[in-house]
Amino acid sequence: MGAGFVLGPDTVLTCAHVVNAALGRDMLEPGSPGGADLAVQIHHGAGSRRCDARVAHWIPPRDRDGGPVSPRAVEWLGDLAVLRVAAPPDEPLQAPPRASMAFGQNVRAWHGGGRAATFADLRVTSLHRSLGYLDGAATGMAVGPGYSGGPLWCRSERAVVGLVVAAILPSREPHSPQHMIRRSWSVPWQWIEAELDRLGAPVPRSGTSGDPAFLTLTGVVANAFPSPMSRADAGRWLASACDIGYRSEVTPPTPEDFAAFALTHPRALAALSGLLRRTHPEAADEVLAAGGLSETPRLLTPAEHDELHRVLRSAGPAVLSRFPEAIRAALPHLAALPEGDSPDVLLDRLEELPGDGHSISEERRVPALLRVLEFLGRLCARPQQSELRLWADSVARRLGVSRGALGERRADAQAWARSLRDRSARVRVVVEVRRAQEGRHQLRMWCDEGAGLRQVTAHSAPSYTASEAAREVLRVLDGLTPPAGDERPPLVEVLVDRRSLNLPVDEWEARDPDDFVPGSLGVEYPLVVHCPELVRRHGRFISHWRSRWNRLDSGKTLVVSGSVDRDAIYSQLVNQLDTVRVCVDVPPGPRDAIVQTCLVLGIPVVVWDRGMDGASHVVEHISDVATRELPDGVRHYRAQARASPPQFPGHPVLAWADADRAVPRLHLTEPQENA
Repeated sequence: MGAGFVLGPDTVLTCAHVVNAALGRDMLEPGSPGGADLAVQIHHGAGSRRCDARVAHWIPPRDRDGGPVSPRAVEWLGDLAVLRVAAPPDEPLQAPPRASMAFGQNVRAWHGGGRAATFADLRVTSLHRSLGYLDGAATGMAVGPGYSGGPLWCRSERAVVGLVVAAILPSREPHSPQHMIRRSWSVPWQWIEAELDRLGAPVPRSGTSGDPAFLTLTGVVANAFPSPMSRADAGRWLASACDIGYRSEVTPPTPEDFAAFALTHPRALAALSGLLRRTHPEAADEVLAAGGLSETPRLLTPAEHDELHRVLRSAGPAVLSRFPEAIRAALPHLAALPEGDSPDVLLDRLEELPGDGHSISEERRVPALLRVLEFLGRLCARPQQSELRLWADSVARRLGVSRGALGERRADAQAWARSLRDRSARVRVVVEVRRAQEGRHQLRMWCDEGAGLRQVTAHSAPSYTASEAAREVLRVLDGLTPPAGDERPPLVEVLVDRRSLNLPVDEWEARDPDDFVPGSLGVEYPLVVHCPELVRRHGRFISHWRSRWNRLDSGKTLVVSGSVDRDAIYSQLVNQLDTVRVCVDVPPGPRDAIVQTCLVLGIPVVVWDRGMDGASHVVEHISDVATRELPDGVRHYRAQARASPPQFPGHPVLAWADADRAVPRLHLTEPQENA
């Protein structure tokens, strides 16, 4: 379906639309394929080999506003996928050197089939931040289907400078000299690096001799294994631990061989530290310190990684769906969660994060991954909880983390679990509302009864009028079974894009002559809106959002009134992290810009009146309602407004961004890039 190239020892980079095509999906489908299996044919010096792979990092195709790409589009942003290869060849995959794309470079591309004769020679004729245009000569091969995702090799730089995305096909009309021929476009390597960096995906270095850890690691190995025989024994053990063939039984590895292997195979350095911990504990600490200088080594050994995945699989989907919740609780100041809906993506990102800051003196810090798994373990059944504890104890011993430091994190997780029991999560229905043709809407719905999100509608649904949509939502709500003793009505969380924040979903009614009551959504249920597109628009404010949410019960309320603009609100709120709630009491003209600015800055609770002309009756009436009780307080106001409009003339909107509860991945949440 396309091409790709080696990014790291066990990763391959290609286009997201190539993955979509391989899975039989729409080419420009933005949704992540999750854990779907893919087949990758790897061509290397010894021949070729077919390997299984899965998506590790997903950057979907998107238009310049961050939305889905029109089928008629000829250019777009994003469209990158990093694949984790499950069983690469015995030798670690060698990534080619990379360099920035520049105007005028002569480059070469190949078809994904791997045949040498398919090369197409091209020239970078125009370069922009996010794409580079390529023109091919009138002779030789032309870029076409099957080239997408492949590398652009620049001979003068002796490096890959970009990735082929698409060809701009010539007109189907009879040929004219005026027609454009052999033009295609690509993503420059410098833009790929920026995209992967925004996602938190590592970009391994190519080669090892220039790695800042190489010389240090070579010296540590030479001291720990001074004789050829000791290096041969250690080399056989290390190769077996990493499940690859040992190169030679005759020539023992040199210290340089050891260092090069540990800096190309992502889990070799961790395995080496485990070997040294038993006999040379100081050398193990030095190896881990050297590994901290390099981008390649991973935290876990191959055996630890496999055992962790086995335990998590046995924990079941209900626990894994709460993985993001455990991450937010364990790492409240983490700037941004990784994109994606697969536990593999989350584990990959957590392995890269440093330890927390609670250790004293020169003690090794507790890695973020171990801290999160202590919290996740509290959500597991007792057998999996015990297995995760034993696993964490073993990893901590290998890393040299003290029992006391790990015990503190375990106590934090226990306190968190107690708080969850004391404040049980409310049953909720999540409704994604997307505008269709005039007066009609498309819905996707999920239920969350405490065990994580469960989709209850098809991925592609028909469109509904407001009344029909209300009936569909009520049908789902009627089928819920609330926990015993919980008399609270379910929360209805409506997911919208920024253009639909004032959509009157709370006023939708399911009217039918056979019904005795009208079935008004906002009167019967606490209904809030949530706009992930704005809340997650800028990664630098996501940590602010989570910090504010953690202070929901003690934070301040700001009432915005009078003559004010978005710049003034930005200046006032950008670093005011004790403000958790904003009530917007300004005329409709500037109101929407102020509301959106608050959401972008990470204000979790924003209230306004979408129908007001003068001073807002809504803002005044709910001023005494506690922030956490606002969903029910606003529902009460809506009921009063329905019964007595003159006394309650407002039309309240409550934007509610709960940082402790997951939302599904949507088509409307990709941030806009200034490309």
